[in-house]
Amino acid sequence: MAFLNMEQHTWAFTFGILGNIISLMVFLSPLPTFYRVYRKKSTEGFQSTPYLVTLFSCLLWMYYAFLKSGSELLLTINGVGCVIETLYIAMYLVYAPKSARFLTAKLFIGLDVGLFGIIALVTMLASAGTLRVQVVGWICVAVALGVFAAPLSIIRLVIRTKSVEFMPFSLSFFLVLSAVVWFAYGALKKDIFVAVPNVLGFVFGIAQMALYMAYRNKKPATVVLVHEEMKLPEHVKEVGAGGAKPQGGAPTEGRISCGAEVHPIIDVLPAAGAVDEEAAAAADEDVIRDDHNMLRPEQPAIIKPDVAIVVQA
Repeated sequence: MAFLNMEQHTWAFTFGILGNIISLMVFLSPLPTFYRVYRKKSTEGFQSTPYLVTLFSCLLWMYYAFLKSGSELLLTINGVGCVIETLYIAMYLVYAPKSARFLTAKLFIGLDVGLFGIIALVTMLASAGTLRVQVVGWICVAVALGVFAAPLSIIRLVIRTKSVEFMPFSLSFFLVLSAVVWFAYGALKKDIFVAVPNVLGFVFGIAQMALYMAYRNKKPATVVLVHEEMKLPEHVKEVGAGGAKPQGGAPTEGRISCGAEVHPIIDVLPAAGAVDEEAAAAADEDVIRDDHNMLRPEQPAIIKPDVAIVVQA
C-alpha cells in the first residue's frame, strides 16, 4: 500500500512538472506580439483584457496553493505566471494610447488589486482551515471555467467567417495538452478544484482543434463583383449641317459608337433663315443607319445593369 502511495506521488509530481513546463510555454506565447509592440512602439489595437484576467487567475491559484499543503507545483507556475503577466501589462501601459492606458489601469486596480484583495480579506476573516480552502477552491474553479469558456466567441467567429486566422492551431494544441496534464495531476492528488475545470478546458480545446481541421483549407466568405460586358449595337447617325441632309444627295456622316458608354444626343440649332422647308422636313425624320446601310426607325436602347453581386463561399 505504501508502495502504491509512493508511486502515485511520483506520477503526480511528474505530471506537475510537465504541467509547469507546458503552462510556461503558454504564458510565453504572446512574446512575439509584445516584441512587435516594442519594435513599433504601438499596441496596434491589441486588447489588455486577456492579460489582466490571466493575472487575476494566477493570483487566485497562488493564494489557493498557499492555503493547501502539498501544492508547491501550483505555487511555482502561478508565481511565474504573475511575473510574466505583470510585465506584459506594464509594457502595454507604456505603449498604449491614452484612452486604452486609462482603461487598463482602471481594470488592473479594480480586478487584480481590488477584487483579489477583497476575496483574500473576506476569506481570511470569515473562514478558517478546511472551509477557507474549499471557498477559495470554488472561487478558483468559477474563474477557471470563465477563462476556459472565453474561446466560445472565437469559435463563433470561426464558424461565421469560415476562417481560422484568429485561432492558431498551436495555441489550441498546447491548451489541450495543458488541460490533460493538469487533470491528471489533480486526479492523482485527489484535488477536485484542479481536476474539474480542466475537463471543460479539454472539451473546448478539442472543439477548437476540430474547427481548425474543418476550416483550415476553406476560403473565407468574400463578396466578388462580376461585371457583365454591356454590348450595344454600333449606330451610325447622319449629321448634316443643322442636323439635315445636304441637298446634294451624299450625306455627311458622323459615326457615334455605343460600346460600354452612352453618348448624349445633342441637337445643333441652325442659324436663323438657314434652313429651308425641305431641310426642316428632313430634320423631323431622324433615322439611324446600321452597319449594313439598312434604314430603320430609331428605338430607345435598353441598358441592362452591368454589375451582379455574387457571394463566394
